[in-house]
Amino acid sequence: MSNRAIRIGIDVGGTHTKAVAIDNNTNEIVGKGSVMTTHHHECGVATGVVEAFQKCLAENDIKPEEVIFIAHSTTQATNALLEGDVARVGVIGIGGGFIEGYLAKRQTRIKDIDLGTGKFIEIDHDYIKINEMSPERIKATIADMVSKGDRVIVASKAFGVDNMVEESLVAEEAERQGIPCSMASDITKLYGLTTRTRTAALNASILPKMFETANSTEQSVRSTNINVPLMIMRGDGGVMEINEMKKRPILTMLSGPAASVIGALMYLRASNGIYFEVGGTSTNIGVIKNGRPTVDYSIIGGHRTYVNSLDVRVLGVAGGSMVRARKGEVVDVGPRSAHIAGMGYACFTESALFDGATLYHIKPRDNDPADYVAIKLNNGESVTITNTCAANVLGILAENDYARGNSESSRKAMQLLADEVGLSIEETAKAILTKSCEKIIPVIEDLITKYKLEREQIVLVGAGGGAGTLLTFTGNMMNFKYQIPQNAEVISSIGVALAMVREMVERTIANPTAADIAQLKKEAKELAVNSGAVEDSIEVYVEIDDQAQKVTAIAMGSTEVKTTDLMKSCTEEEALEIAAEAMSLDKSALRMAADNGLIFVVTADKNGKTPVNVIDKKGFVKIQRANAVVERTTIANAADTLRRMWDITSNFSREVRINPDVYAIVGSRVLDYSGIPELLQVTGLVEAELGEYRPEDELILVLARNEAP
Repeated sequence: MSNRAIRIGIDVGGTHTKAVAIDNNTNEIVGKGSVMTTHHHECGVATGVVEAFQKCLAENDIKPEEVIFIAHSTTQATNALLEGDVARVGVIGIGGGFIEGYLAKRQTRIKDIDLGTGKFIEIDHDYIKINEMSPERIKATIADMVSKGDRVIVASKAFGVDNMVEESLVAEEAERQGIPCSMASDITKLYGLTTRTRTAALNASILPKMFETANSTEQSVRSTNINVPLMIMRGDGGVMEINEMKKRPILTMLSGPAASVIGALMYLRASNGIYFEVGGTSTNIGVIKNGRPTVDYSIIGGHRTYVNSLDVRVLGVAGGSMVRARKGEVVDVGPRSAHIAGMGYACFTESALFDGATLYHIKPRDNDPADYVAIKLNNGESVTITNTCAANVLGILAENDYARGNSESSRKAMQLLADEVGLSIEETAKAILTKSCEKIIPVIEDLITKYKLEREQIVLVGAGGGAGTLLTFTGNMMNFKYQIPQNAEVISSIGVALAMVREMVERTIANPTAADIAQLKKEAKELAVNSGAVEDSIEVYVEIDDQAQKVTAIAMGSTEVKTTDLMKSCTEEEALEIAAEAMSLDKSALRMAADNGLIFVVTADKNGKTPVNVIDKKGFVKIQRANAVVERTTIANAADTLRRMWDITSNFSREVRINPDVYAIVGSRVLDYSGIPELLQVTGLVEAELGEYRPEDELILVLARNEAP
């Protein structure tokens, strides 16, 4: 009998679907399997998911009983909306009469949804007053919608987030009639009836397609005698069981970029940074803050929704971007790529083929400029110059980098372009990468501003096969540290394999009390358990948006309790080394402010501030702040200590008090209260959450100063 426990992650990319098998006890990759993504198969990308999975098992001698976890990212929801493969939706609005009824009826009567591609989701409407609801009325309304061609139903009630009984009655009757139904208040608990209804309609429109795909995938996996729950990657970086996905498939949008971020985080030692995944055609850029990827509401076809997904910016510049040039000038780089033009990269071409080669210009697509650069080889074939070729010329790629090619071929190709623009080979290569990175830098600066990142804490994290091409050059231009995680080319599949369950509860609450916040945290934890997380592994953190009067509780947990960490237990010496690198200081300048045997808190003095790193026993930087105060206390004295530290760390700007961010450490738990703005709320939560501990148990408090904007 095997003692191995294997986690399998499958990522669906634009070109390849890649499966990775990871040993749960060592986190070593023990198998890979890759097939072409099956976009045009009758079962869609699900066929490639199963093929990659089966190939990974067969080629690496992995037995079905060894698999303890299997998950995949999916492009199915995104593709269904982009391609208009959607069902006609019947929206049943629910509310009162008189003025309330007038408003509710108008707000649930949403227009056909323009998907931004010339395709629409067609929508029919009806409205039922609460005092007129009866089984007969609900049954007749659904039957009427089905007769109009509606294949799915949305139940959307005014103030349904407070009481969704009537939405449930509609869903139950729809199920009896064999019609899929989305309850708007089940998709999101935020007020905003129109946006809530539209989000539910988007979700409902893809239910038939996703049912079909989910059932096909699940049956194929079960046929291999693997009986663990099949998990699906969500766009916000978590996973959920396939049965949950069948109710809320819209949450899987952008699960590919999410998988990449989660994979990178498994190898990342810093907790704040800019992440970008560099492919052949495009680059996805996002933010990692406090060890977590940032999320925002998705916009679909120009419509704001309540669907949370990674806040990712997509740029048309990447490793395979082609160069535009004319006599005496490198004009631009991208957005067309070598793949779109049907050409190979010069750097991956045999050098002898460049003897006697000539440079010419093309239009990759009919509407493109005619100044894209191509090279006619001596065998009659054509290749092009890309960012990857420029990086190979400059020698900035590591020896084992996925993008490393033939230096001689790169230089021969670049010489042809250098002769046209009147620069040296190296100057031409630098001009190409500079043009590319000048598109990336404004996006990074915008994200730094939006998420209030402390510049001295930022590290650039790259993934994807082209990461080394643009990451190194951008990092040097911006004077930021940078990292490329191991196995960058399959980082998405690793992210799927190692992803955690992530559930979120949002409420519109003015002036939330500690009891309100505690209740939301409880609800989020229950959702995470329902989605497959082990209760003991779940951590919940809270964000409060005073301006929008919105409170968000986010629960994250593992699908099983891991027995081995990513690295051996971190020593104090190793923790100091990790902090020294993160702070860009010599280790001798650091001091250990607190150490409870499970968590290290390292501080220093730097430019009049006190940077702090909180490092766990795996060597991960859990908290990284530029200026903070650390104090050891006990559970009994927590409230008094917190109040005193709060006054010390508050800033004042134009008579406005800027409150600090609070972190509480007890045992191996790091409680993050950084999204909670008021002292009374924080102290109430600390008392509620630490009530299980003895009064004499040690507590470490870290309060980080927030600077004036």
